[in-house]
Amino acid sequence: MRIALVVPGGMGADGVREVIPALLSLIGRLTVRHEVLVLATEQRASPGAYVLRGARVLALGRYGRGPLGRVRLGRRAMAELRDFRPDLVHAMWLGSGSTIAALAAWRLGLPLVASLGGGELVALPRISYGGARSWLGRWHARLALRRAAAVTAGSRTALQLVAGRRLDGRWLPLGVERVEEADLRVPARGAGDPLRLLVVASVNRVKGPEVVLGALARVHRAFEGRAHLEWIGEDTLRGSSADLASALGLAAVAVFRGLRPHDQVLSAWARADIAVQGSHHESQGVAMLEAAMAGVPLVGTAVGLVAELAALEPPAAIAVPVADARALADAIVDLAGDEERRRHMGGAAREWALAHDADWTAATFEALYAEVTRR
Repeated sequence: MRIALVVPGGMGADGVREVIPALLSLIGRLTVRHEVLVLATEQRASPGAYVLRGARVLALGRYGRGPLGRVRLGRRAMAELRDFRPDLVHAMWLGSGSTIAALAAWRLGLPLVASLGGGELVALPRISYGGARSWLGRWHARLALRRAAAVTAGSRTALQLVAGRRLDGRWLPLGVERVEEADLRVPARGAGDPLRLLVVASVNRVKGPEVVLGALARVHRAFEGRAHLEWIGEDTLRGSSADLASALGLAAVAVFRGLRPHDQVLSAWARADIAVQGSHHESQGVAMLEAAMAGVPLVGTAVGLVAELAALEPPAAIAVPVADARALADAIVDLAGDEERRRHMGGAAREWALAHDADWTAATFEALYAEVTRR
C-alpha cells in the first residue's frame, strides 16, 4: 500500500530534534510493509526532502502567511501527491494541513483518514488556546471531519469531542516504544529519600505550569523540603514559569531543563517517583504513556489518557479536576506516602502501555487503512 501522511511537523531531519517520537515509531513500522510519503507543512521555513525511518519526507516550506501562501503550499502538496499516487491520505492533526489533505484526497478520488492530535476542537479563551476559538480553525476541522472516511482520536475524552460531529469516531492512541522489564531501573524510595516528580511537556499555558507549581508548593511543605520537580520541555513562556517558581520559594526544587533528546527523557522517567500532568487539555498525552511504559505512576488532571487510565479497575492513574492545584498536591502526597499503592499503580499503567504499544498502534492503523481502501 502507498500511504501519504500529512503532518504539521514532528519530523526533524536528524531524527532527534524537532521530532515526535511516537509518530516516528508509527512511521518506522508502516514502512516495513508499505511505501510512505510524509508531507510536513510547518516543519521548516524552506523546502527540503530527506528520508526518515524509511519514509520519504517532504518539508514543504512555509510560503508566508495569508491566503496566497497557503494556495502555493496546497498546489505543491497536490503535485507531490499526484506524483506519488497514494492509496489513501492520512491527515495527522486538524488544521491547514488537514485541509490540504482533504482537498488532495477529493481531487485524486482517494479515501481520507483524519486524526485529532491536540486542541483542534476546543476553545479555552482564558489561556488563549484551542483551534475552535477562530472561525478558520473551526472551518478546517469541520472540513476534515466531513470529508474523512474515518476519524480517530487518542483518548476517550478526545473522542467525546469528535462525537458531537461524527458518531463513528475511532479510539486509537499513539503507542510508544516497548521497554523490556530488564531495562527498567525505577528505584524504590527510602524513608528519607526526596520525592522525585517529573513533568515532560512544553512549558506553555495549556500544560498548566501554574497548577503544577501551586501543587509543588503544597507538596514541598508536606515533605518538609524533600520534594523535587524536574520539568523537561521547550519553554515557550520565556522563563515566566521559572520566575513563578522563584516567587513561590521553589527555585531550588523546581528545575526547568528545556528541550532534551528523547534518550535523556527516557532516562529521566527511570529516575522519577511520580509523573505529573497539570494540563488544562490533552487529546492524549504521549509523555504520560511513556511514563506508564516505564512503570512510573501517573497523577494528573482529568484529561486525555490520565482520565482514561484512572477509570480502569484497578486504577492505573489518579485524575483530579482540571486547574485544581490543591487536589493535585493532595493526590501526590497520598500516593507518595503509600509505597505499595505506588508500585501497583505503576504496574497497572505499564500493563496498559504494553498492550497498546507502538506495534499495536501500527497494526490498528494498518487495519483501518485496509478498511477504508476496500470501501
